[in-house]
Amino acid sequence: MRGLFLVLFLLTNIYGFSFEISNPEIKNGQTALIKFSQEKGVEYKYITIKDKKKIIFTDYVFVPVSYYEEPKNLEITVFYTKDNENRTKKISLKVIDGKYEKEVLNVDSSKVKLSEEDKKRAAKEYVEAMDIYNSTTEKSYLDSKFLMPMDSKITSDFGRARVFNGTLKSYHSGTDFRAKVGTQIQCVNDGKVVLVKDRFYSGGSIIVDHGHGIYTCYYHMSKFDVKKDEVVKKGQVLGLSGASGRVTGPHLHFSARVSGIQVDPLQFIELINKEL
Repeated sequence: MRGLFLVLFLLTNIYGFSFEISNPEIKNGQTALIKFSQEKGVEYKYITIKDKKKIIFTDYVFVPVSYYEEPKNLEITVFYTKDNENRTKKISLKVIDGKYEKEVLNVDSSKVKLSEEDKKRAAKEYVEAMDIYNSTTEKSYLDSKFLMPMDSKITSDFGRARVFNGTLKSYHSGTDFRAKVGTQIQCVNDGKVVLVKDRFYSGGSIIVDHGHGIYTCYYHMSKFDVKKDEVVKKGQVLGLSGASGRVTGPHLHFSARVSGIQVDPLQFIELINKEL
């Protein structure tokens, strides 16, 4: 990864190493990028946030912030060596309230009040997906900027609180694109397909691993044109949009995970595209 990518940087040089943070004030549900300058005798290893370890890939690391993170200073511990001596230093990000809007949806009661069978199915699918998201492929497939999954109007942004039939159930974990059934969906960048499956909530679902803990997801599809374990290229058609799963109408739900955490996919793409 190369180049500067934002006008505003936090640039610091302390204790024998220097770093820059893309957005030292970050909304819940967004991603920051920390870049470490190459210093003589210094080798960066990893960071921890709330005891969770994130690998530093050469000279950078993405820091995803959960939607549920409260406004506060988020403490980050950097593990590195200087002249072969193990050292740690603490830095911080300021998490601010994203002030996301609410969205009221009326859906079939069977999709809100689940049967025991549906609960078991949904729970099994959740565990399967989290096993994927919490794994990290050290190889990166990325060497060019991300695309959008389709050229269409955005109908629902990331982060909106989802009120189903009058009850607050969740938040919108991705970005919805207007798409009638049968619209082509393209892969936003190079990667490897790690899931192709019909699921209870997300319907026809594809997950693509881009390496370094970065995943993009394509939901409510009506047709798949790729298979699990297939290596795909940026712009390749993954399949067709649909109205499968828990939906009020046909559209594409597009989302992203970074180091296991759900993040605003468009903010992440804007962030990484200024670096690629």
